[in-house]
Amino acid sequence: MKTLIVVCNFDKNSFNHAIANVIKEEYLKKGHEVIYHDLYEDNFSPVLTKGEYEEMEINSIQDSYIVKCCKELQEADIIAIIHPNWWGQPPALLKGWIDRVFRRGVAYKYSPEGKSIGLLKAETAYIINTSNTPEEVEKQIYGDPLENLWDTCIFKICGVKSVHRMPIRGIVKSDNSIREKWLTDVKEFIN
Repeated sequence: MKTLIVVCNFDKNSFNHAIANVIKEEYLKKGHEVIYHDLYEDNFSPVLTKGEYEEMEINSIQDSYIVKCCKELQEADIIAIIHPNWWGQPPALLKGWIDRVFRRGVAYKYSPEGKSIGLLKAETAYIINTSNTPEEVEKQIYGDPLENLWDTCIFKICGVKSVHRMPIRGIVKSDNSIREKWLTDVKEFIN
């Protein structure tokens, strides 16, 4: 089994990185091949240029990092994405990664009628995001935009059948004992 893990937080000491490392350790223990991307560490450029957009098919992409990421995405059995909630969205760097990697011909294609057809092999995706927004505010006022984004707008279009999101709220008020509990919850969540 291949597990693709993508973390997007500029701070290597962030709780997002702690989550990503726990997930990595859990899948390595299970004998998975783990592909791990820290988008900041990778110095990823989020800009999808007009030229790259016009090279939509994978065999015409010039950027070797994007080609590698596209192949990893296609080969992954499980996908785990970890990020903070910034203004009801993932960080711009992660959005750019989606724009450049979840591309037509890699993650989806169109039927002759114009309907999206998912191409990803992965059956399961896990999204863990951290935030400071209380759950009732997230759902009642904002409508939980990250749930809709990851489940409906990205993974379901790309053919991933089982999409699970775990928001971890109240980061700013948490201490080490709460964070240790959350890391245990993450282990249970992905198992």
